[in-house]
Amino acid sequence: MERIRSSEITPEHVYLSRRRFMRLGALALGSMALAGCGGQLGDVISQRAAGDSSRPQAAAEDNASATPDVKRDELGNPANSLETISTYNNYYEFTEDKEGVAQLAANFKAEPWKVTVSGLVSNPRTYDIDDLRRKFDQEERIYRLRCVEGWSMVIPWLGFPLAKLLKEVQPKAEAKYVRFESLLDPAQYPNQGPFSLYPWPYTEGLRLDEAMHDLTLMVTGLYGKPLPNSNGAPLRLAVPWKYGFKSIKAIVKIELVAEQPKTLWNTLAPHEYGFYSNVNPQRPHPRWSQATERRIGESGRRPTLMFNGYEKQVADLYAGMDLQANY
Repeated sequence: MERIRSSEITPEHVYLSRRRFMRLGALALGSMALAGCGGQLGDVISQRAAGDSSRPQAAAEDNASATPDVKRDELGNPANSLETISTYNNYYEFTEDKEGVAQLAANFKAEPWKVTVSGLVSNPRTYDIDDLRRKFDQEERIYRLRCVEGWSMVIPWLGFPLAKLLKEVQPKAEAKYVRFESLLDPAQYPNQGPFSLYPWPYTEGLRLDEAMHDLTLMVTGLYGKPLPNSNGAPLRLAVPWKYGFKSIKAIVKIELVAEQPKTLWNTLAPHEYGFYSNVNPQRPHPRWSQATERRIGESGRRPTLMFNGYEKQVADLYAGMDLQANY
């Protein structure tokens, strides 16, 4: 995995143009799209055919050749542009329309910001966001993001491993899971109003060993700049081998617990969105295949990689588990 210090990060290269997508239709609890990275349901279903062979990999290589200085992940995939990443993004606290998020988030107050780390720890702490930026060396990680609804991006995050933060608070022996909680603020989030269908605040969770894995990143920036409001400023999670909705945004609480925590999407639709939600092309979603994906900026579809291509790094976390049953 390529590691780049923040002092070495070059300016972004905007080379992809945004594509227009269908607006999500009426919501129902039995057919919701995902908050963390969910695509528009109609858009995904219309692209189920695995036989679409429009040379997506070749398109990516042609694009990289045309812009040789573009950032790329360890597999050689070019990163999506800052514009694409920050304007094609699902953030249900604001709206179900991904292309409407950036405008609604423009005046979001991401600072001052505090994050409480508590629960089964010996050294509970409350951090200011600036404390986290100064205390932990910031590094760039170019990760693939795979949405559960069948699209993907390559994103150059800036941040630090969550393990560094957890080691500082000293988890107790009985701590087995990490629970994350997002901001609850209806004054800033239009969709957190009294008639919302969602059980806010957004919550997520990881097993402790998943949280301690080096790939699990606390994200503070994007393309060497502070994290855009539309992408979960000022602090979010990135867990690249899991579907994107696990990478919770606008984190205000981190709690170490003994029992598996409840998470928003698993609570709403447990038959569709599991607690683990590892990227697995062999396990279809109840309403669509996960065997292929569409990389934003490419035509056609490409095969989905087991664990989103991070199998060598993380497969040992699930030794002996049935990856079909433990979704």
